Amino acid sequence: MNQPPKVPVSVLVPIKNEAGNLPRCLDSIRWAGEIFVVDSQSTDGSTEIAQQYGAQIVQFQFNGTWPKKKNWALENLPFRNEWVFILDADEVLPPEAEPEFARAIAEAGELAGYWINRRFMFMGKWLRHSYYPNWNLRLFRHSLGRYEKLTDADTRSGDNEVHEHVIVRGATGRLGCEIDHYAFPSVEVFIEKHNRYSNWEARVSADQRLSGSAAQISSGEVGRRRKLKQFSQRLPFRPLLRFLYIYAWQKGFLDGREGYYFARLHAVYEFLSVAKTYELMRTKAAPND
Repeated sequence: MNQPPKVPVSVLVPIKNEAGNLPRCLDSIRWAGEIFVVDSQSTDGSTEIAQQYGAQIVQFQFNGTWPKKKNWALENLPFRNEWVFILDADEVLPPEAEPEFARAIAEAGELAGYWINRRFMFMGKWLRHSYYPNWNLRLFRHSLGRYEKLTDADTRSGDNEVHEHVIVRGATGRLGCEIDHYAFPSVEVFIEKHNRYSNWEARVSADQRLSGSAAQISSGEVGRRRKLKQFSQRLPFRPLLRFLYIYAWQKGFLDGREGYYFARLHAVYEFLSVAKTYELMRTKAAPND
């Protein structure tokens, strides 16, 4: 029996010890013309799972600063397709993504990329207000897109991009399907991840403040987000404001108890970022003994 043609897109999945998530992730993209799993020396059988799904496995050796995993892959992998899609191992595409991706690529014209929305699973519930919508530029022509570089410092946040955005040279569109993001299977995982994320936040912020330089701001949606981020870092009572933004402005209260916990935990994350930034700046500014 003839198999339907694959969608002409190369999917990039960065991993490290993702055996629990990979089957669900890779099963959702069987229709992709090419799948690269970029691994950081996993020890939990992740690579064996990737092989079962026919993915090409590439090992990444991090040098400690730059480039990180996704940008390195975009620069070095031998993509067969013009279009790439970035999908984390704890993310899943719905069935309707297959025909929409095929149509979007075929009808792209002069577009350089597409934004796709995400919804978050938290404490066993899909959040419909907290951090929703959450648009990410993930589908793009690989020759026209790279993740932004915000610092040369060691951010102590791992070898994968954390909050850097993809910047493309050209116009963009939006997809109708959504990514299901299983990022936080437990509060413990949320805290572990956001402890690392706050390392990134603090080191990027401290590096820019102490050097007296700001990150290069691009135009368009990514530039607007980065400017808002820089403005928010100058505001007082940032943890409280983060809570109010999620719980009140985004109507997280409509997500019930899960929305309240989600907002409170993000306020803790904001506090960690503030405290770590202060600690770093005080330490670096102190005279040597």
